[in-house]
Amino acid sequence: MATLLFRLRGAPEDEVDDIQTLLDDNNIDWYATDAGNWGIAMPAIWLENESDHQRARLLIDTYQRERRTRVRAEQARLRAQGELPTLGRKLREKPLESAAIVIFSLFVLYVMIKPFVDLALAD
Repeated sequence: MATLLFRLRGAPEDEVDDIQTLLDDNNIDWYATDAGNWGIAMPAIWLENESDHQRARLLIDTYQRERRTRVRAEQARLRAQGELPTLGRKLREKPLESAAIVIFSLFVLYVMIKPFVDLALAD
């Protein structure tokens, strides 16, 4: 019977590729399901043999600990070098796009609040 091993929704593509390679390298039979045409199904990696679940889970847990350490070290390096993306840096990189988003957001907020303000002032 198939056993759920790893949910793919929200997982980075490189992590999914690494996990699939890890399972292949350790001769664990698996298959992946996608979210379907409407995106409502559960994208996941499933094991064909339930007996492989504990070994596969241990491999994935070890991989994720190593990945977390590696990603945090990279983030710390970027922060130390001043290269970590921040909101201010992103706003400066794309000023027109940022201004358009802020203006559009304010317009939507205005359209949503105006009827209630008009009702309150009508009395």
